[in-house]
Amino acid sequence: MINARSIGQNLDNVHELIAKSASAVNRPVSDIELCAVSKTFPAAQIRLALLEGQRIFGENRVQEADDKWPALKAKFSDIELHLIGPLQTNKVRTAVSVFDVIQTLDRPKLASTLAEAFAANGRSLPCYVQVNTGEEPQKKGISPAQTEAFVQECRDEHNLNIIGLMCIPPHHEEPAPHFALLHDLAAKIGLHRLSMGMSADFPIAVEFGATVVRVGSAIFGVRDHATLPAAD
Repeated sequence: MINARSIGQNLDNVHELIAKSASAVNRPVSDIELCAVSKTFPAAQIRLALLEGQRIFGENRVQEADDKWPALKAKFSDIELHLIGPLQTNKVRTAVSVFDVIQTLDRPKLASTLAEAFAANGRSLPCYVQVNTGEEPQKKGISPAQTEAFVQECRDEHNLNIIGLMCIPPHHEEPAPHFALLHDLAAKIGLHRLSMGMSADFPIAVEFGATVVRVGSAIFGVRDHATLPAAD
């Protein structure tokens, strides 16, 4: 298992790359947040990152997050936990109680279910709309052509706090065109938050305007896919 020194060095390396990319396009590095993707990693390993000062984290699965994070949040009160994986409607109430930001709003039914859960829970979490920039049939997300109308629906019909857009480019394609598409789409709609870029491509995402990069293996090490939990 990776140790505290390694995680600290990895965080420093990621921040240096973010700063370098931001400088290359004359962006203030303060505009970019690092979301450490802690899915599949145990609480003990996450705690090492917390001790290094990292406070924004991303998880893919509601049940896994519910198992790990309440105890960590009790010890570190300033954690901001993002849901960055698909959200089933039957998991919404739990998600609203565990997470602080929803990055994967991707369909009208989920929008209405979130609105109901927010009203019942007394929390109104900021949300990103996930855009399927590659229009891949197997991938979640709103098509680029439907994004503007969907954002308007979320705001007008459900009173959701839509703060930005999120994407996961096709793994077999260059990410830059997808990042550029998301940037232009957000600008057209009037959104200023962009969640894009992962361990392999986050420096490119920063150059195309990412305000949140989602980095996991570059911080915590390579995941053991043989032990990944089942999807929620």
